[in-house]
Amino acid sequence: MTQPDSHKLSLNTATVRQRWKLDQIIEGCARHEIRGIAPWRDQVQALGLKASARLIRHHDLILSGYCRGGMFPGSTPEERREKALDNRRAVDEALELGAPCLVLVVGGLPAGSKDLPGARQQVRDGLSELLDYARPLGMPLAIEPLHPMYAAERACVNTLAQANDLCDELGDAGLGIAVDLYHTWWDPQFQQQIERAGLRRLLAFHICDWLAPTTDMLLDRGMMGDGVIDIRGFRQAVEAMGYTGLHEVEIFSQNNWWQRDPDEVLAICKQRHLEFG
Repeated sequence: MTQPDSHKLSLNTATVRQRWKLDQIIEGCARHEIRGIAPWRDQVQALGLKASARLIRHHDLILSGYCRGGMFPGSTPEERREKALDNRRAVDEALELGAPCLVLVVGGLPAGSKDLPGARQQVRDGLSELLDYARPLGMPLAIEPLHPMYAAERACVNTLAQANDLCDELGDAGLGIAVDLYHTWWDPQFQQQIERAGLRRLLAFHICDWLAPTTDMLLDRGMMGDGVIDIRGFRQAVEAMGYTGLHEVEIFSQNNWWQRDPDEVLAICKQRHLEFG
């Protein structure tokens, strides 16, 4: 059984966003010798795009991804067009930061709609349009399937099979998958779909734990080792396909980890990554 490499750890900045701003998170990662980082767009915009890129490079950090694009469905053509323009801006930002991919949370039902197949068609169409912009620029797009409980509001792509289907249809060039264990650990086709994706589509790998019982479907993620996910087993399945990228810790935890001293959180992330990753 292969052991996790401490140099493979990356911090998704959402993990400590309640107590630290982006410049503090970047400096904290450097202080704790965490090699990777995955910033969110709102945090980058607050600090400034060029300032964010400069500080990340100053501390010799590398990105595991950029959060996030997507949210393609809209109730009107005008709304969908504005989303398309914003996604292009996200691609430009990811390029400036040197991200290996732009992570896509694709969006759910438009306001007032119950047409799930229609929402998925809008995702397909919006993704195709964004690929036309991102491919010539060399910015890969990573579809992140979200747990089915998010289908209405956040992502109507809910399984690795659906993400693979989109890659089959739209082509592998510049398109792949962000595998987040919080959203995919339950999938009985996980191994089959990881093998179907192969190395060419595995663009990002996110880890945390599923608490049982969970108290909030969004804001009660667990630190590695506190829940029921066989994180090491899933990580080995992904790496068996040839994935050599970073292991990105992404924890939303309103009543626990977000309330703690971020220095403590980063230290525990490092420890738990080695112990359970």
